[in-house]
Order: sequence, then structure tokens, then C-alpha cells
Amino acid sequence: MGYEKFMQVLDGMVGEIISTQGDNIRAAANLVCQSIMKGGILQAFGSGHSYATALEICGRAGALIPAKAMEEPAHGDYETIEGVGREYIKKSDIRPEDIVVIISNSGRNPLPIEVAAYTREKGAKIIVVTSLNVSKSLTSRHSSGKLLYEYADVVLDNRGVYGDAAVQLEGLPQKICATSSITGSILVDCMMFEAIEKMVSDGYLPPIYTSLN
Repeated sequence: MGYEKFMQVLDGMVGEIISTQGDNIRAAANLVCQSIMKGGILQAFGSGHSYATALEICGRAGALIPAKAMEEPAHGDYETIEGVGREYIKKSDIRPEDIVVIISNSGRNPLPIEVAAYTREKGAKIIVVTSLNVSKSLTSRHSSGKLLYEYADVVLDNRGVYGDAAVQLEGLPQKICATSSITGSILVDCMMFEAIEKMVSDGYLPPIYTSLN
């Protein structure tokens, strides 16, 4: 059957997003809208492969100019070590009027949890992109016992499966084709569409990047 097997999996996940995440997308978009119109900045964080979803909404054509992807220099190598996230995030300038998007498929590791805890202390709103059912089935690796989604003002559920890779091939013990970057990007792009549409309808013209091409 080839690649169509993977496309069927994605089609099912996107269908679940359409049928279950509409209210969450609109709620997240409203937070983004309020933040930008008050002079805030959209800040997006993802460790390891989750950084790809942060990049999806920052610094590209059609995206908000007052937005930045927070790059974690170790690229996830120390994601499971408690204390690393706190040291990393305290060097960031997060203000109460900002909106912070934090992406983690499992939501169990200390690094994104500590980013969320610090953001909460600073008074900024938090949007979490995660696989909610997967996260709820796991235990936290942080001493607080909390999972990332518990810090969220709004959760965007990517509908992913345990382990992220979603396709089983006969003769191969591991699954292949992770989906979180794809469904996560769909979620945040839909959120940004709703947010920008709302800003324009409210009479506010947000600064948007135009392609250099």
C-alpha cells in the first residue's frame, strides 16, 4: 500500500482535530488576539523535534511579526534533567501581556514543565500543544508531579498516539512516521488564522511578515 497507509493515519487524526478541537482553537486564538492587541509578544517553545512547531508560527511569511521562537541550545539533550529548564527560561524576558505556546507531545519531561511554571509565575497566558490522552496516561518526570497540560490556559490536543510514531510495518519491531509535528503545525496554524481574522474584524491590523520572494 505504501505511503497511503501513513496518509490514512494522518487523515484520521486531522478528522479528530476538526471534530474535537474547534472550541480550543478559538479559545487559544482569542488569547493570542488579546495579547497582541495589548502590545504583547507571542513566544513559542518546543524542545527537540517540538521546536519545529514553534518555528511554524514565528518568523515566516504570513506570520505575526511580534512573535519569536525560543530556541533551546541543547536541542532536547537535557529535557529529562530537572533544573535545566529553570536555568534556561529565567534568562528569557516574559511579560504578563505576552502569550506563550509550549509544545511537548508527552508533556511529562522537566524542561517544558519548568518553562510553563516560570511562565505562570510571570503572569503570561499559556497555550499547550500536546497529546492529551497520552500525557494523562503517563507519570510526570518532575518532582512536582505535574504534567505540562496542567499549566495551560488552553490545551490544543494533537490527537497523537503513545510514542508519537504511528505506523506499524510488517517485519519491523518499531513503529515509524511520527505525527506530532504535522498535527501540531495544523493546530497552531488554525489558531493563528482565527487570531488574525479576529484582530482584523475588530479593526486592528496586526503586523504580518510578507515573503521576500
